Amino acid sequence: MPGERFDRLDALRGLAIVWMVGFHFAYDLNHFRLLQPPQQFLADPFWTLQRTSIVSLFLLCAGLGQAVAVQAGQSAGRFWRRWAQVAACALLVSAGSALVFPQRWISFGVLHGIAVMLVLVRLGVAPRLGGDLATARAQAWLWGLGALALVAPRLWQHPLFDQRWGWGVGLGTHLPATEDYVPVLPWLGVLLWGLAIGGWLLTHRRHWLTGALPSVLRPLAWLGARPLRIYMLHQPLLFGLLMAWQALR
Repeated sequence: MPGERFDRLDALRGLAIVWMVGFHFAYDLNHFRLLQPPQQFLADPFWTLQRTSIVSLFLLCAGLGQAVAVQAGQSAGRFWRRWAQVAACALLVSAGSALVFPQRWISFGVLHGIAVMLVLVRLGVAPRLGGDLATARAQAWLWGLGALALVAPRLWQHPLFDQRWGWGVGLGTHLPATEDYVPVLPWLGVLLWGLAIGGWLLTHRRHWLTGALPSVLRPLAWLGARPLRIYMLHQPLLFGLLMAWQALR
């Protein structure tokens, strides 16, 4: 039903938030040379795999959330209001990163990617599948399109997409130099799989989504219900605290 919240989905999103904040705190410590020994966040599998897992969990949750919205018949106005918030925050991230990391500023990070993917899903994919995402046809399309999106960058690349304007596609021949990078391909595949899982759960295992949440997990659900605010505030807060700590040492 419209406006219904699923605490378990919020808790899963909250887990991604806690993991993200912890990862960024370690990254910031390393940036300020407070982490010893210094870490290679862009090369060490211990960190790169964590980053991939965090983004995957966020996009999976985004897909689950879109399944809830589609099945509930979310109005176009409500969708576009929420989308505008995500897009505006993406622009703020670009502007802020240009000040802090002028050589590696973020032109297509996770919020940019989510903004584009949401439009593709709501205007391109969902209308062609109807309101029921759990049908055999819908599931086949979502899992198939998701798999294609995931493997597309490995099947074809072109130097044309190595330009900054083409970074968001994800078909360049090398990774761009930027602080955050979540292109449509392959990451759309994770969101589509989340959409497929969400549609199936809402039809066949809705009781799992609506079940009572253990009290120990309620703080995660509280965080998961406010992802955009926390995402936008946590890095300025962490950076500010670490800068103050360095100034006072």
